[in-house]
Amino acid sequence: MTEIKRIFTVNGKPFFPIGGQSCNSSGYNDKESETAFRIVKLLHGNTLEIPVYWDKVEPKEDTFDFTAVDALIASARHNEIKLILLWFATWKNGNMDYAPAWVKTNPQHFKRVIAPTGKDVWNLSSHCPANLEADKKAFTALCKHLKAVDGTEQTVIALQIENESGIIGSDRDYGPEAQAIYDSPVPAKLVSAMKKAGKGIIYDIWQKAGGKASGSWPQMFDWEAGELMTAWSIANYIDTIAEVAKAVYNIPMYDNVWLMEQAWWSMPGESYPSGGAVTKVLDIYKWFTPHLDVIAPDNYQLDTHNFKKVCAAYSREDNPLFMPETIGNQNMFHAIAEYNSIANFFFGLEFILAQDGSVRPECQSMVESMWCTAAIAPLLLKYQGTGRIYAVTQFDQLSSQTLELDGFTGLVELGDKRGLWAGTDWRHRRAGWLGRTAAPANPAYCLIIQAGKNEFYMVGANCRLYLRPKTTLAKMQRDLALSEGAARTFAYIVSVDEGHFDKNDQFIVDRTRNGDEIGHRGLWVEPDINVLRVITCD
Repeated sequence: MTEIKRIFTVNGKPFFPIGGQSCNSSGYNDKESETAFRIVKLLHGNTLEIPVYWDKVEPKEDTFDFTAVDALIASARHNEIKLILLWFATWKNGNMDYAPAWVKTNPQHFKRVIAPTGKDVWNLSSHCPANLEADKKAFTALCKHLKAVDGTEQTVIALQIENESGIIGSDRDYGPEAQAIYDSPVPAKLVSAMKKAGKGIIYDIWQKAGGKASGSWPQMFDWEAGELMTAWSIANYIDTIAEVAKAVYNIPMYDNVWLMEQAWWSMPGESYPSGGAVTKVLDIYKWFTPHLDVIAPDNYQLDTHNFKKVCAAYSREDNPLFMPETIGNQNMFHAIAEYNSIANFFFGLEFILAQDGSVRPECQSMVESMWCTAAIAPLLLKYQGTGRIYAVTQFDQLSSQTLELDGFTGLVELGDKRGLWAGTDWRHRRAGWLGRTAAPANPAYCLIIQAGKNEFYMVGANCRLYLRPKTTLAKMQRDLALSEGAARTFAYIVSVDEGHFDKNDQFIVDRTRNGDEIGHRGLWVEPDINVLRVITCD
């Protein structure tokens, strides 16, 4: 049993956010955000991630405008959708695009990162106190406003501080303030944290450089010192903002990450923002951001193996897995089942729709996978961490997968191996059945939850589950004798029902299966049936 840290709650109860992140420009006004809200509802989702911009919130220094924020909250309430607001401020994808003009045009006061060439980089320095104070003041003003207008209704359930923080264009800041820190002793708190950990990537880098008890950053960490110092600086910068803001409005806050794994080469400041909370420096962030609820990777890995590696790196006892940006494919089922992901999001909601308002064909499978997640969300809150959730997806030409269940061995058949007679029902016949046509087969994926020894729930597409009771040699011989040589093969089925969960998380039967639609043809699922419940007996 693994305890799940649920950072998202609604009315004091655990909440499983499902939805997507809008495109960068969607938070400016109602017209821009309307499509994003509409698509969240199309996905059967419950939450929208959408930006709030420092340059719009504070167009003039000390003059705040929350008109766009209030419009987002009003639209969310109208659509009965929760919000996660993304604070685009000091950092947005490794640069300062969303800082106000009065910050951008005053580099003498709001200092920028200096590259090794001596030229500045389009990035605010984390070593400049004026930058920190300005960002902190604006974000705290936002939190004060949210508490006033939304503290009771709590439409906004979390805040992202910055966006993919770090430096693009240099491995560190080479300005005089930063250089002085680089040449000074590594903070004793960091040395103490490494000693206490006794393992991990940061510890190994330190040991490889000689494991000195004290020294400057390059003396302690050799050639990787620049990135590590930048991570330490940015982590402290963000946590300082979070600490002050939470004192004003105690709402979940997190920082998201542009991964170093995104590129086939790994160069801080070039292939990813140096100083961001990538896997290499994740320990530093966990040590120095106690006021953040989670460090959240933006996981765009396409293949299942690398996707899972990222999930494993960020799914820790001190860090629940939350991925605010993904590609939206079936890998999310593995994140939910195997790494206890506490939400399901993808980036770029507006890309789903074609110009005529229909779902783009290439996005249909992703939309349907979100339907499946939404349909079974009440059970995810209940059974994550118990080892009773199983994910199966089709990759590398996989045609089937076996599962070891409580009292049963399961076989999940992936894809349409049965041809025209697929053993489903009249709604899901394949092309050519009695001369009729149907949509081509979906990609195969499913989530299976064994709620009890004889109670199963299943969602997915183009999959069918076969259950065979586990047995002993003596019992098998007895069954053979009683049945005159026909040993029991499949589980005894009491009932198979398609249904949904109501607002009280009670399963409501919409349709009952029997006869040709169950039994030896397997327990099949498609996205439009909602949830399949199967009851067996001995």
